[in-house]
Amino acid sequence: MLLSDLKVVEWSTWIAGPGCAAVMADWGAKVIKIESATGDATRTFWPDTAESPGNPIFSNENRGKRGVVLDVGKPEGRDALIAILKDADVFVTNVRPGALKRARLDYESLQAALPRLIYANVTGYGLTGPEADMPAFDLTGFWTRSGVAHATIPPDQEPFTCRPGFGDHVTALATLSGILAALHERHRTGSGRQVETALIRAGCYALGWDYSIHLRYGQAVTAQPRDDRPAALGGFFRTKDDRWFCMATRGPRDFPAVMAAIGRADLIDDPRCVLPITDLAVVREIRAVLDAKFATLTLAEALALIQAVDVICAPMATLDDVVADPTAHAAGCFVETPDGWGGSFKAPAAPVRFPATPTGPAGPAPKLGQHTQDVLREAGFSDEAVKALFASGAAL
Repeated sequence: MLLSDLKVVEWSTWIAGPGCAAVMADWGAKVIKIESATGDATRTFWPDTAESPGNPIFSNENRGKRGVVLDVGKPEGRDALIAILKDADVFVTNVRPGALKRARLDYESLQAALPRLIYANVTGYGLTGPEADMPAFDLTGFWTRSGVAHATIPPDQEPFTCRPGFGDHVTALATLSGILAALHERHRTGSGRQVETALIRAGCYALGWDYSIHLRYGQAVTAQPRDDRPAALGGFFRTKDDRWFCMATRGPRDFPAVMAAIGRADLIDDPRCVLPITDLAVVREIRAVLDAKFATLTLAEALALIQAVDVICAPMATLDDVVADPTAHAAGCFVETPDGWGGSFKAPAAPVRFPATPTGPAGPAPKLGQHTQDVLREAGFSDEAVKALFASGAAL
């Protein structure tokens, strides 16, 4: 497996940190998840029982890991975590910077003792600045604070939230890329380093098209009401079976191709339609022509018409549509995941495949504290020392 020689320790909750480590586990890394006695909050979102095996949310972010419970607020628990980290390659945490520093588990406190460790901080707003210790979810840091929501939601609509974990998964992949770069550097230098990602920065990067224009020219390009959008061919269109599809143009050939396909070749040579069309009234007129045509076609017919002239388009798919879509399965969107009770279920796959090299869940998500004793023994604790940690409440 790709990362089978790596030991990863993850001390984080919710999505971005665990999601990063979960992809590494899918790729073969040996991942140990550290939790408190109450466990990762995502454990509570779905039952994990013999009658309903396999919490889908927790499993998606934690499959293939081993689970350890430590109370790092106790000196014995902190020492146990450091012992587990002694031979680790990567440490991933989304504990807030202030709490890490108070526990003396921040990068600066561990660097001298663990010089080869890649230490990855997943944050809301970075490690410096006045809000470095501010709590954040992707709904706040990625979606709202970074400008993504304002740029995405048309001004004539009431603001809406992003889907759960949406920005977290973007941040998880950003964290993973930073970790892999640091590991590559360590092969050359022998030294570890700190890696830091922030929800707000991941949001700004995801909105990079808009920000690049705004930073260079001061223009604020955001979503607009459909009737005010300047591209006649771009955007969503409704079909007669009450479905929507999206069309996107990539060059000057698309306009004449679509006009010919819908039987309006007369517009190709209309002087008002010379590209680029800057008159919004003409744009609206063309969009009305397209709306009228697609209102007479089913979704399948409309897609066939546009695809026949090699213009980019796609149906607005529901979750049910995608789950049943042969293309989604051929693209590897889903993977069979063990449920921890002897069965399995489908779950989203990691977004990268390596042809000819199988990857995927190495096992189910761990039960709370399932592997605490085994991991402590591997870290050098004797049976008596393990019993003492459990007796003190520093381990579970």
